[in-house]
Order: sequence, then structure tokens, then C-alpha cells
Amino acid sequence: MIGSRISRRYAKALLSLGQEDGQYEDYERNLQEFSLFCSANREFFQVISSQIFAVEERKNILDFVLDKSSFSDTLRNFLRLLLDKNRIGALAEITDYYSWLSDEISNITRAEVITAWALKDEHLNGLEKALTQLTSRKVIMEVKEDTSLIGGLVVKIGDLILDGSVKAQLKGLKESLKRGEYS
Repeated sequence: MIGSRISRRYAKALLSLGQEDGQYEDYERNLQEFSLFCSANREFFQVISSQIFAVEERKNILDFVLDKSSFSDTLRNFLRLLLDKNRIGALAEITDYYSWLSDEISNITRAEVITAWALKDEHLNGLEKALTQLTSRKVIMEVKEDTSLIGGLVVKIGDLILDGSVKAQLKGLKESLKRGEYS
């Protein structure tokens, strides 16, 4: 497997180019789009990332797909370089790290919000404002539902986990009762 150090190096190189030409956000969108395409078309990705096939054959297949895209020449050349250097297999890692770097530059943080049930828009907006104040960054939330929480919500931002779920409160109460704190 290709180490994450190499993936970071490629992501940083593309980001540097994107900052120079002012298109780093477009590159991020295009990388994500291509990565999703590869996930949805596993056979295609297996062929272009497999060293069983000749590099020229894999380039022809990649070029056929890229010709159908609206990607910039820089991004097309970047994907061709990944194929030439046998690094196309690390596309998901490179894309993830590129997105993280792009978020850092744009002062964005991503939050995973897990709720027991769907929240109304006004509650989501209030939560977004509170998280923006907490982090001093623009927050992009990914909301998921998990009925096992019983009620409340869990927010994950990087390494920070804010657990306000009823499930966690019941677990804490159970632990306290075990220790004899509520005799």
C-alpha cells in the first residue's frame, strides 16, 4: 500500500499549483468528482491502478474518460502523473488530504453530527452558529441519524467529541451507580 506520506506530498504539490493559479477549490471539486467516479466504477479503477496492464493501455483508458470531463489541463496532467508513477491507487488518500488542506486554507472545519432523529432547519442553523463560535471557523456539517442514541446528539469535530446523547448520559449514570456515588 502506498504510504500516506507520499499521498500528502502529491496533495500538497497539487494544492501549491492551485494556489498559484487560484483554482485550488476547482481542483478539490474535480478530485472529489473523479474519486467518486472511480468508487462507482470499480472495474475502471482496478484497470487503471493495476500494473498488470501496460502503462500505455492504462493511459489510453484514463484519457478516454478524462476527455469526457470538464477538468482543467492541470488536473488531467496530475491524474496522468499519478498513473505514470503508479500512485493512482492512492487517489482516495490524496483526495482526502487535499480536501483537508483546502479546508485549512479556507478556514473551514467539518463536523459530523449524529442525532437520534432528524432536526428541524432552525435547530441545525442554531447548531451551526454555535459550532462556528466554538471553532472560530466556518463549519460544514454532515448530519446522520442513529436511533440508538435515544435522544440528544453527538458532534465530532476532528479529535473533539461532544456527546450530549441520552445514551451517554445513561451510561454515565450507570457507571456512577457502580462506583456508589448515588447511594
